[in-house]
Amino acid sequence: MPSPAPKLPVSLVANPKVSSWLRFTEDGRVAISPGKVEIGQGIVTALAQIAADELDVEIGHIDMIRASTAMSPNEGVTSGSLSIQQSGRALRHVCAEVRQRFLTVASERLGVDAALLNVQDGTISGPGNVRTSYWELAGDVLLDHDITANASAKSVAKRGVAGHSVQRVDIPDKVFARPRFIHDCALPGLMHGRVLRPDISGAKLTALNEEAARAVPGLLAIVRDGGFAGVVADSETAAETALKALRKAATWSVGEPLPDEDDLAGFLRSQPVETTTIDTRTAEPARKPAQTLRRQYTRPYIAHASIAPSCAMAQWDGDRVHVWTHSQGVYLLRADLAIVLKLPAENIVVEHMEGAGCYGHNAADDIALDAVLLARAADGRPVRVQWSRHDEMSHAPFGAAMAIEIEADLDADNEIVGWRHAIWSNGHTARPGRAAQPALLAATEIANPYPRMISTDPPAANGGGGDRNSVPLYDLPAWTITCHRLLTMPVRTSALRTLGGQGNVFAIESLLDERARDVISAAARRAGWKPPKRPGIGHGVGFARYKNTGAYCAAIAEIEGTDDIRVKRLTLAVDVGEAINPDGVVNQIEGGAIQATSWVMKERVRFDRTRITSTSWSDYPILTFSEAPAVDVEIIQRPEIEPVGAGEAAHGPVTAAIANAVFDCLGVRVRDLPITRDKIIAAMELAS
Repeated sequence: MPSPAPKLPVSLVANPKVSSWLRFTEDGRVAISPGKVEIGQGIVTALAQIAADELDVEIGHIDMIRASTAMSPNEGVTSGSLSIQQSGRALRHVCAEVRQRFLTVASERLGVDAALLNVQDGTISGPGNVRTSYWELAGDVLLDHDITANASAKSVAKRGVAGHSVQRVDIPDKVFARPRFIHDCALPGLMHGRVLRPDISGAKLTALNEEAARAVPGLLAIVRDGGFAGVVADSETAAETALKALRKAATWSVGEPLPDEDDLAGFLRSQPVETTTIDTRTAEPARKPAQTLRRQYTRPYIAHASIAPSCAMAQWDGDRVHVWTHSQGVYLLRADLAIVLKLPAENIVVEHMEGAGCYGHNAADDIALDAVLLARAADGRPVRVQWSRHDEMSHAPFGAAMAIEIEADLDADNEIVGWRHAIWSNGHTARPGRAAQPALLAATEIANPYPRMISTDPPAANGGGGDRNSVPLYDLPAWTITCHRLLTMPVRTSALRTLGGQGNVFAIESLLDERARDVISAAARRAGWKPPKRPGIGHGVGFARYKNTGAYCAAIAEIEGTDDIRVKRLTLAVDVGEAINPDGVVNQIEGGAIQATSWVMKERVRFDRTRITSTSWSDYPILTFSEAPAVDVEIIQRPEIEPVGAGEAAHGPVTAAIANAVFDCLGVRVRDLPITRDKIIAAMELAS
C-alpha cells in the first residue's frame, strides 16, 4: 500500500493559501505574516528563526507583519502555549514548500539540476557561477495557491538558526522608545475617549445630566447608548475632565451582590453547577482502603494586572470601521464586533498592535468595542480610548477562583489505592467570537443589551479549563476526576494564564507531598538534591506536564521563613521538545516562575459585598523587583521532537514547590492561596 500523504499542520488546514503567510518585497526582504500575535512572549522572534532556516535567508532580512483581519491567516487566538505548535509548524511547512518551488523555477531558468543549487541569504547559485534570487524570480513563482503536502522541512542537522539563541526582534523598539506599543501610537487627527462605568457591581446607568460635561473646553461629543456612556475630546485632559463631570451627574440602579470573599470555597460549592466527569480509572481487584486523606485547596480570583491598562483605537469611514487593538484574537474580536454593530464582518478591519503584555483575556477586547462606539461620534477621526487602573482592576475579567477537594484512599502499607479529585470553579474562558452572542462588556450596556456570557471551559481535547492538569501524571490504580462549573458568575471571569492548571497542580503536588513526605525526604537525601536542613530555610519540589500533553517542567523552591516568607531561589528544568530560541524559552520559564511567585505570595482580588475594592497597586500588590527570586533554568534540548510551548509550563510546578517549601520550613501546610502571614498563622493555630 502507498504510504499516506503527510498531514498538514492545523493552521494550514484552516489557512491553505501560501500568499497569506509569506511574500517577497521589492526591497529585497521577506514579509512573514503569521496569525499569532506578540504579547511579550517572543513569538515573532521564534517564527522568524523558523522562516530564516527554511528559506535560507538572514533573519535580519525578515519582516514580521502584525496580524490583521485584512490580510493575515486566521489562527484563532494566541493562547494555551500553542503558537509554536500551530503557527511554527505551519510556517515551517510553508517556507519549505516556497523554497522548493523557487528552486524548481531556478533550475529551469539556469539550466542546472535543482539538487545542485544552493541558497544563501535568498541568493540561489549553482555550478559555473550561475545565480539568481528569490526576488528576481518572484514574478515567476506564484504564491497565490493552496499549500500541498509535497515539501519536506529541513532535517535538524541542517537547521542553522532554530535551536540557537538570537536577539529578540521586538526588543530594540522597546529599548529605544520607538512607538511599538498601541499606547504610544498617535494617528493623524487623533481624538481621545473615556467611558463611564459604575463602581457598584452590576449597577446600571439610569439617568445622566450632561450639562456640566458639555461645558468642558475641548469636548467633541458625549455618547449615550442605553447604559453605555462616554466622552470624546481633543485631549486626554479634556476627556478626563468631562468624564469626571459626567460621573458626578450619573444615577445608577442597585447592583448585584458579590460573594463573601472570606468564604470563597463555601460560595463556589453552594452555586448551581454543570458537573462533568473528566476521567475515571478502575482497579481490578480493588484494594480496600485503611484510611482516607481528605484535603481542600483554594485559590482566589486573580487579576491580569498588566503594567499598563488596556488601550484601543478605532476610526469609521462610512459604514466601515478600522480597529487597532492588543487583542489576542483579531478574527474572534471582529466576529463579536460584527454582531454588536450589525455589520458584515468584511466591513471591519481589526489590526493587532502590541500592548503591555497579558497572558489571558484581559480588557483588550472590551476596550476595542468602547473605542468603536465612541468613534461613531468623531466625524471620521480616529479615537483612542484608554482605561484607567481603576477601570482595569474593576471591570476586566479575572482568573476564576477555585476550590479543589482531593480524597486519597491509602491501604495498610500507606500506598494510594483510590483517588478522587473534584473542582468547583467558574468557567475559565469567555473570549469573543465563540458564541452567537458577544462576550464584550459594552455589549451588555447598550440600549438593546446582550446578556453577560457565563464563562465556559474549553473541551478536554483542547486542554480543558477548570479541569486542566487535574488528571494525575502518576500511576495511581484508580481515580475519578470531576469538574463542577458554576452556572452563575457574579464576579466576571475568563482566561488567565494556565486556566485551571495552576490550581490543580498546586493541589495534586501538595497532597502527594503531604502523603509521601517521609518517602520524598528519604529519596531526596539519597539523591543528594536537597541541602542539609537549616533553620529558617525550606525547600520544596513541584512537577507537571502542562495540559498533560505539552511541556514538562520540574521546579525546586528555596524559601526563607524568618520575619516573613521570601522565595529566594527557584531552580527549574524544562523539556519543550525542540527549543527554537533557547533564550526565549528561558525568558518564558523565568517570567512564568516569577509571575507564579507573585500569585502564590501576594495576589488576590479583594471585594466586599457590593464592589471590587482592589482597584490600585496598593490594594492589589504584585511582586516587586527586590522581592523577585533568583531563577535558574535548564533546558533539556530535544531537537528531534516537535516543539511545544513554554509560556504556561512553570506556574503549576512553581506554585506547588513554594507551598511545599513553606511546609518544609515551618511545618505547617497552607492550602489556601495566597500564602500570606495571616494564612500561615491560621494554619499554625489549626495545627496546634
